[in-house]
Amino acid sequence: MMIMAFFGTSSTESLPEEDIAKAQDYLSRFFSDVGVSAPGSVSRSSLDSFEDGLRKMQEFFGIGVTGQLDSQTLDVMSRRRCGVSDVARYGYFDNQPKWDKKEITYRVTDYTAAMSQNEVDGALAKALRLYSDVTPLQFRQIHTGPADLMVMFKAKSHGDFFPFDGPNGTLAHAFSPGEGHGGDTHFDEDEIWTLTSSGTNLFLVAAHEFGHALGLAHSQVQSALMFPTYQYVVTDGYHLPEDDRLGIQALYGIRGTAPEPTVNPGPMPQPVPDPIPEPVPDRCSSDLVLDAASSIHNTLYFFKDNYYWRRRSFWDGIRIRKIQILWPGINKVDAVYEISGRHSTVIAIEGKVYWKIRRHTIQPGYPKPLRNLGFPSYVRRVDAAVHLIYSSKTLYFVNNMYWSYNERRNRMDPGYPKYIYRDFSLSRVDAAFEYRGYLYLSSGSMQMEYDYKRGRVIRSFFNYQWMNCS
Repeated sequence: MMIMAFFGTSSTESLPEEDIAKAQDYLSRFFSDVGVSAPGSVSRSSLDSFEDGLRKMQEFFGIGVTGQLDSQTLDVMSRRRCGVSDVARYGYFDNQPKWDKKEITYRVTDYTAAMSQNEVDGALAKALRLYSDVTPLQFRQIHTGPADLMVMFKAKSHGDFFPFDGPNGTLAHAFSPGEGHGGDTHFDEDEIWTLTSSGTNLFLVAAHEFGHALGLAHSQVQSALMFPTYQYVVTDGYHLPEDDRLGIQALYGIRGTAPEPTVNPGPMPQPVPDPIPEPVPDRCSSDLVLDAASSIHNTLYFFKDNYYWRRRSFWDGIRIRKIQILWPGINKVDAVYEISGRHSTVIAIEGKVYWKIRRHTIQPGYPKPLRNLGFPSYVRRVDAAVHLIYSSKTLYFVNNMYWSYNERRNRMDPGYPKYIYRDFSLSRVDAAFEYRGYLYLSSGSMQMEYDYKRGRVIRSFFNYQWMNCS
């Protein structure tokens, strides 16, 4: 979230590039299932994509749906808010994750300097009582060891791939229920935390973020606690608004109610032995080697064997599914990439063939042989592929070499293949994807974050560090 200047014009194209870029960043962060390429001289489709993102945001906040970066839209974008995406279904995170137990533990590992420890503990306990008052959930604070909800106050980059942005922007964010980082709740230490209407009221923000940590997404009801922008209300005698109460009770039930008794139960069924499950890749293994990875519709997909992990945002948890459920007819992929635009296209490669996919539907006439892309006959498998948005080039990695494909001219660039190590300081690449302006290249269990515009390595880390593992 950023503070932006207000302009009265209704024409997006007449606004300064800086303001359009800030709006693009807002849409990418908080409406991440919408294409949000910034408009400019590139193409009409990029402008349409940007305006579609604006319409989605305007519809969510109940303001005039113009598709233009007008003053009312800029006003909403300037408000202090939660850092969790606004894109979710029915007010819950995807697949409605929740805790499968009634007692939830929480622990504060780093306190804010703006308040005493007792004040922080009191505000957090009061925020959690909003939920225990209306559901069977109980919350217990612990002071050592791992807890379900790990709470911290940190500024800027703090280890979860989503740094805070300084005062008066993104106030906090939290992960949905689940393993690893699931339930963890982070507050921006650059804010001035208080228990009053001045500064930022910790009780109100904590109550909102704990809603995420328990499974609630953002609400479009402006009076709801889970509305994404910060709004101060009197906290004395505060209770969950109806929209939030109905949402949390739909996940966990109503406090004090017992299940209906079974009437005239029939004979107990004979036990059926559980089927032997097929092995599922361990996403948290330090030895995890990825088959492929890509950002598709602003969602990260990581492929291994017959499965893929999907992470829509860094707080929505990790989902694992069979590849065949996503793309019927494809069991495994060696490389995958998205060519974004008005009609986004995904290319999935396995062995000597590739598929073209739009809206998760394989297009007629596929698979086709790799030679149709311009590969020589000796290339029987692609290890990794990534499309670079800024250049409209796709890089294909094969053993210790790589090719560059010009998507505008539909042909391989001259002068390729080249040795990977000469340009990327790696001997081979197993998976590759672009995310938030950086190139990520996996080799074995390690991954390199690469600034390809400046031609330098930023850092290296394990593949599993994307997977919400503690």
